[in-house]
Amino acid sequence: MSAHQSSGNTLPPGLGDAIRGTAEDIAVLLCGARDTSVPVPGLDWTLGETAAHLAQANQLMAEIAAGHVRGHGDGTPGSIAEANARALAEFGERGAEPLAATIVAQATAYLDAVEAADRGAAGPLATPMGTMDLPTLGAYLLTHMLGHGYDIARAVGRPHMLDRRRVELTLPFMLAAMPRVVDAGAARGCNARYTVRLWGGARFGVEFTEGAATVGERPLDRPDCTIHIEPVTFLLMALGRVDPRAAIARGRVLTWGRKPWLAPRFPTLFKAP
Repeated sequence: MSAHQSSGNTLPPGLGDAIRGTAEDIAVLLCGARDTSVPVPGLDWTLGETAAHLAQANQLMAEIAAGHVRGHGDGTPGSIAEANARALAEFGERGAEPLAATIVAQATAYLDAVEAADRGAAGPLATPMGTMDLPTLGAYLLTHMLGHGYDIARAVGRPHMLDRRRVELTLPFMLAAMPRVVDAGAARGCNARYTVRLWGGARFGVEFTEGAATVGERPLDRPDCTIHIEPVTFLLMALGRVDPRAAIARGRVLTWGRKPWLAPRFPTLFKAP
């Protein structure tokens, strides 16, 4: 078992603090915003809509963690986008402070559900991105908050809250989700072996066989290509927030191996929901 995973319902060290801290960091950004109708760079949503979506998503994940069945698309980008749009249309709150409070409260509700589950037995949970246990759902919650926390920080012109430790805590979810978000068209016929190494130590392997991806917690023995990437850049690239070419140009991505020319294709093989 890797250092990033845990057994049962117990969260890996640091995940609970990262979830709580990220929610609080987002709340601080929101409460400092004077106008929630401003656009969010790179999104079709305003600041208020982005915060409302985040509040709704935190509530959805807290309710799933508590054992409630909640449908929200089928894991494909199109269906999740449609579910997001429907949910947002039915939720009118766009005020910064109420949304900030809800984001924190629902992150706390997830942690309360984990604490309750530690005293009992919780089976696999059905989420918008497939079946997962409570710790992986927590990594999902953190990933989602970091992605939109980055968006909110850009909208208000303040520093974001992503760092290496928080990114590493997202890895259980990222590895579980990667096979589900392969872009079938882009990956058609792909046969390639990648090892991905985050600056600071975390690493994993991804093997494509005729376009289907297998993701493992350990690096591959004989990869065609090794990608060495700064952790925050890795997450932002995975979430579609950073142009891979710009990241490479800034020296945030290094590659080597028998077929290093496969590196630029890697991020194009996935499509984030």
